[in-house]
Amino acid sequence: MSGNTVRLHRVFAAKPEKLYRAFTDPDAFARWLPPNGFTGKVHAMEATVGGRWRMSFTNFTSGNSHAFGGQYLELVPGERVRYDCRFEDAGLPGLMQTTVTLKAVSVGTEVHIVQEGIPEMIPLEACYLGWQESLRHLARLVEPEIPG
Repeated sequence: MSGNTVRLHRVFAAKPEKLYRAFTDPDAFARWLPPNGFTGKVHAMEATVGGRWRMSFTNFTSGNSHAFGGQYLELVPGERVRYDCRFEDAGLPGLMQTTVTLKAVSVGTEVHIVQEGIPEMIPLEACYLGWQESLRHLARLVEPEIPG
């Protein structure tokens, strides 16, 4: 992949299977992925290798939306999710690829995320900030163990 790359690492107090589900369940994905100030909607999600997905983020202040989506390239339950993504806005060209690696550790799951091919006009620090916000949302979703 060419272009900008971000690399993230975090440990969650949750099992790998729960984190995997957060990346492949449309309701969960729409809940945690949008960064602060945005809502998310999943329009399509076929979580199988070769399956397509599409979603949009809406700026809650302005009401402006942007859509994006792609294809699942690799799915290993509880271990790995890899997908590509393209913005539908012609001003944000290129194909991105995101690889999520999950590893069980003594306190939960170690997560490594690599996002490659980010369009040049998107500042890397904005991507890092957005991902950090999203990962905080993800922790609030997956870390509580609510019985029944």
